[in-house]
Amino acid sequence: MDIDVKNLHPLEVRLLRHVSLGEAIDATRLISELGYNVGQCNQSFSWLEAKGFVKEEARVRRTLYELTDVGRFQAQEGTPAERIFYFLKEHGPATLPKIAESLNLEQSEVGSSFGLLSKGGFVGMNEANNAEAKARELEGMVLLTREVLKKGLEGLLDDDALSSEEKTAISRIAKKRGAATSPFKIIERDEVTYALTEAGQQAKEAIIKAKISGDELGLVTSEILASGSWKNATFRPYALNAPTSRLIVGRHNAYADYLQWVKDKLISLGFEEFDGSLVESEFWNGDALFMPQFHSARDIHDVYYVKEPRHAKTIEEPWLSQVAKTHENGWKTQSRGWGYTFDHEFTRRQVLRSQGTVLSARQLPKAKVPGKYFGVVRCFRYDQVDATHGADFYQTEGIVLGEDVNLKNLLGLLKMFAEEIAGAEEVRYVPGYFPFTEPSIEVHIKHPALGWFELGGSGIFRPEVTGPLGIDVPVLAWGLGIDRMALMHLGLNDLRELFTPNIESVRLRRGK
Repeated sequence: MDIDVKNLHPLEVRLLRHVSLGEAIDATRLISELGYNVGQCNQSFSWLEAKGFVKEEARVRRTLYELTDVGRFQAQEGTPAERIFYFLKEHGPATLPKIAESLNLEQSEVGSSFGLLSKGGFVGMNEANNAEAKARELEGMVLLTREVLKKGLEGLLDDDALSSEEKTAISRIAKKRGAATSPFKIIERDEVTYALTEAGQQAKEAIIKAKISGDELGLVTSEILASGSWKNATFRPYALNAPTSRLIVGRHNAYADYLQWVKDKLISLGFEEFDGSLVESEFWNGDALFMPQFHSARDIHDVYYVKEPRHAKTIEEPWLSQVAKTHENGWKTQSRGWGYTFDHEFTRRQVLRSQGTVLSARQLPKAKVPGKYFGVVRCFRYDQVDATHGADFYQTEGIVLGEDVNLKNLLGLLKMFAEEIAGAEEVRYVPGYFPFTEPSIEVHIKHPALGWFELGGSGIFRPEVTGPLGIDVPVLAWGLGIDRMALMHLGLNDLRELFTPNIESVRLRRGK
């Protein structure tokens, strides 16, 4: 068997030279006989097992207990139960809060320790509802706990080496996780025994024949140069043709980069960014956009309802009253409204934001005229997940307010989004319907693999939307699927690739 022993690590070489066929090899032996630490033992066994030079013979799960800083303090100064008992013996009856303050203990520690003492008959409550000592001295489990703590000062405690009484005592004060406030930390460790294989024996013989000791130097350091010890040392051979380790550089997520690029693009065009909460009331999610509360027009937004709290406490005035009147009779908008009684309870119902237009509505009462605003908005809407649809998605949402803005301006904005931000080469406009805009337009783009699909909707806000929110000039509005624009921009064919858990895909994907 041809074995290249020159490429073995010194840890492997020393282990192979030290053991023979039929011998049990474990970490304890290597630490004692070769001076390895636990990490070096694990590395050696892992490397040699992968090469087939050693094999696992047995595995035993051990439970160990390690004393924490809290445990060391209690081993030296006394457990909370001991300190409480002797405090009451010395100072007489006291309230539990007084005990906690005097001994610098947490209320929870005093309560649990007092319960343990009371159960053993060592303390009790008198007629004045004060704690007092009932026994002369402590005994039993309380003292046994102190003995276990002192035993822990000597090192790790093995569960198999403890008596049944000691196990009962330590189980009360040991934790596996979050052990910072407990006297003992539970450690579960697998002790594995290995044995040399025939291939390992052959490797050992080859090492001895090649006169490799495992003490060869692998690095040239300033210390050995200064001392001159390198002159009498043997160096490990360097494999100049060995592949280098992979260098994984840090990189921004491509989709996150794209979202930031879109924001930078719009800000450079003079737009101001807005943002808001993921949870909205039905008022802002639909009512303020002139979507009737009980009408099939609302079905195009299948929302997720918030279970708790179900309702917002209040809705801002005067917008609530003015929107309610607009729904009922048109208010001052020269509209007839929807002709129903506005439900003030329903309008406070909380949902996950189903469309970015919510934030456009929220922006209207504080918008400047003229003004341009946008947001990159995460939305939630029940949908069948596929290559072009998701149950949660991002929209780029925006409005332009001004005396002279018109449909031609809107088409120009849509063309800019489709070509410059999405990177589409073919764009078309399709008449659409949205309860809050008139006219309403959908913009479609052509993907090289997915074909034509809708990028989003747009239009000019109806007076029933702008009037109740304090705006009396035309308002252009759009809500475009930025996830779909990212497909074009990043050269992808499936929306799900934007949120893939495949880290290699994330590393390789680059934006513009």
